[in-house]
Amino acid sequence: MGAIFGAKIPFAELCGIEFHGAKNGVTQLSVRLEPQHANNSGIPHGGLVATLMDIAMGSAARLAAGGPVMTLDMHISFFASGEGSLSAEGRVMRAGVSVIFCEAEARDANGELVAKSSGVFKRRKSAGGASEG
Repeated sequence: MGAIFGAKIPFAELCGIEFHGAKNGVTQLSVRLEPQHANNSGIPHGGLVATLMDIAMGSAARLAAGGPVMTLDMHISFFASGEGSLSAEGRVMRAGVSVIFCEAEARDANGELVAKSSGVFKRRKSAGGASEG
């Protein structure tokens, strides 16, 4: 996995999350489910789903901000466990001067809705006080 809008995310690489681009401000990512992604019940760990959606929303926020962002708050509702692979789409719902509100959905290989999330992201500032870009 390469950089996502200029951001190298080692944890995404460790999880096997792949970035497929963005269209009309909607980012698209996926992960092929492997045995190491399972929880003790043998289904995809919720942390993997949360990571996938955090990166989907964060990359949409980064695209809108034109530079680095950080997650301030995130909420997730889980609906199903998912099979085969997971794909996620992230989008900006509203971008303010300092914070960006986003949403994401994750679906499995059969198109079943696995989870929905919302998040608030903050534009990161450099040490000099200007927005990074």
